[in-house]
This record gives sequence, C-alpha cells and structure tokens, in this order.
Amino acid sequence: MASLPVQFTRNNLSSPCFSVKLRREPRSLVTTVHCSAGENRGENGIKKSLLSIKELGCIACAALCACTITMASPVIAANQRLPPLSTEPDRCEKAFVGNTIGQANGVYDKPLDLRFCDYTNDQTNLKGKTLSAALMVGAKFDGADMTEVVMSKAYAVEASFKGVNFSNAVIDRVNFGKSNLKGAVFRNTVLSGSTFEEANLEDVVFEDTIIGYIDLQKICRNETINEEGRLVLGCR
Repeated sequence: MASLPVQFTRNNLSSPCFSVKLRREPRSLVTTVHCSAGENRGENGIKKSLLSIKELGCIACAALCACTITMASPVIAANQRLPPLSTEPDRCEKAFVGNTIGQANGVYDKPLDLRFCDYTNDQTNLKGKTLSAALMVGAKFDGADMTEVVMSKAYAVEASFKGVNFSNAVIDRVNFGKSNLKGAVFRNTVLSGSTFEEANLEDVVFEDTIIGYIDLQKICRNETINEEGRLVLGCR
C-alpha cells in the first residue's frame, strides 16, 4: 500500500492533514483510493477549524484519484483478469467495422473482443480500422494488411502478427507480450508506450518508427531483434 501525503499550511498548521492511499487487490482491476482528514491544534492546545482545508482537500483528493487511475491502468496487465469471452456470433467480424469511441484513450461502450479470431492474410478488411482497446489474445493476423490502423491500448498478448504490415499505423500503448511478430513491418509507425516483453521480433522491419527514448531502451533488450533492426533503432 502506498501513501501520498498532501501538505497544507495555514498559519501555524504545518502537519499533513490529508493522505491518499492506493490499494490494488491481487488479480483485480479495482483500484481503491482512500482520503482521510485529521485535526490540528494551535500552540495552546485549542482546536482549530479545518473546514476550509477539508474543502481544499476534497479538490486535491479528486485530482489525485484521477491521476492515480490514469497512471495505474494504461493497458491491461498480463496478470489481470480479462472479461469473459464474448458469445456474440459475429464478434470477429466486428474488427472489419472497428470502434470510434475514444480512439486515443481506448474508451468504449463495449469491449471489442477479437480473442482467438483468425484474420490470416486479410488484405482488405482491417486496413485503416480503429481497434482501440481491442482484446486480441490468441488471435491470428499473420500476413494481414494493417496499414493505418489505430490500436491504442489494445491487449495483444500471445497473438500472432507474422509478416503483418503496420505501416503508418498508430500502435500506442499496446501490450504485445509473448506475441509473434516475426517479419512484421513498422514503417512510419507510432510505437509510443507499447511493450514487447518476451515477444518474437525476429526480422521485424523498423523504418522511420516514432518511439520514445524509454520505450526504445525496453525494445532494445529484446534479444530476438536482428543486427539490422538494432542498427536502425539505434540500440547500443
């Protein structure tokens, strides 16, 4: 459990009177933020009102809650529980339509569940689609044309993207953990915040890829990237 003290100073009041405690239940998506207020006394032991400070504390607590939730869940973690597999008969075909709600932040009214779907060698239906926050566990996209797709916050753990063309795509904060991306093409592709832990990046093409310095350091730790790829990325 982490405690974030918020300091307020008013006349002789200098001790922390509010705290925010973050608690994450194991194997759960629930984040609990607890705000508490205390009382302070003056030099003569006379209790002083903290009403105005409490009002300010409510504002501070709300801001910290929003910040905490934003930082805690950029993408679904590998050890967290996913929703049940959708039973809709056309759930795989919904990738051909995509979603348009909250493209940048992966906000949706219903999850786009593409788990275990097979899009092998699809050259027309996925190009330019918005697949924000899509669940792609175990799905197959081998040889598909996914140019110009938007995959903000997609969860693509243990999926297969062998030979996929991601040119001009926005692959933002995507979890590719343990996925197979052998021979995939990231040309002029945004890869900000995406993770590739234990992914197969053999023969992946990185050309004019937009990626942050910290993200680059993480990708360079992947030993499956060949020498040409490391040279293009600037791995040291």
